[in-house]
Formats: sequence, C-alpha cells, structure tokens
Amino acid sequence: MPQDKHSRIQGELATTINSVVKPQKIALAFPELRCTFGGSSTVPDVAVFAWKRIPVDEKGNIANVFNIHPDWTIEILSPEQSTTKVTKKILHCLNHGTSLGWLIDPEEYCVLVYPPHQQIIYLDN
Repeated sequence: MPQDKHSRIQGELATTINSVVKPQKIALAFPELRCTFGGSSTVPDVAVFAWKRIPVDEKGNIANVFNIHPDWTIEILSPEQSTTKVTKKILHCLNHGTSLGWLIDPEEYCVLVYPPHQQIIYLDN
C-alpha cells in the first residue's frame, strides 16, 4: 500500500499535470487507473492520456474501462517495492505504444525517464 511520500507525490503530480493540460483539453492524468492492453492489465500510479484518446461511453462521458495504453505512464517507487517489477511495468507500456515512462524514486530524489527506444535519462535535484 502506498505510504505518505508515495501518496503525496501521486496526488500532487496528477493535480499539477491536470492543471496544465486539462483546461486546454490536451490530456488528462488519472491516478491508479487500470489499463488493459498487450495481453495484460497494469495500474500505473499516474496514467496520462492525450485528450483525443480518452475512451468515452455512448453518452460521451469518460468510459469506466480503458482497454488502451496510456500515453505517459508514471510509477512512484515505494519502500521495499522491487525496482525491477516497476521497470517491467513501464517497459510493458513502452512496448505497446506508450510515449513516455517515468520512475520516481522518492528516497533517492530522482526520476528515471524512459523515452521509447532510447537510453534512460536520470534526473535529480
């Protein structure tokens, strides 16, 4: 279960992303959204979808089921969580069309950026 640092980062990040992209209908960030694609389901800490790709139901409301990959997947490492397992989730997304993956490590104060088909970028401070 997410603890304080994880929960705060997740909430603030989704809110901040949405404050920038939602008003202009560019994209929308969803915390803990189940995404099913590529033969399995994943639940990123934050999944960001381009506005035009957000599934809608017959009434035009956002659908309950997302059977597509996110455009940007963000994972926040929790204490005692396996970096390998989290990286595997990000790679699954990238291998099925996701444009960007982030792995945030609150203990190390860093972000690993996973662009598709490129070397990982390490950001700190």
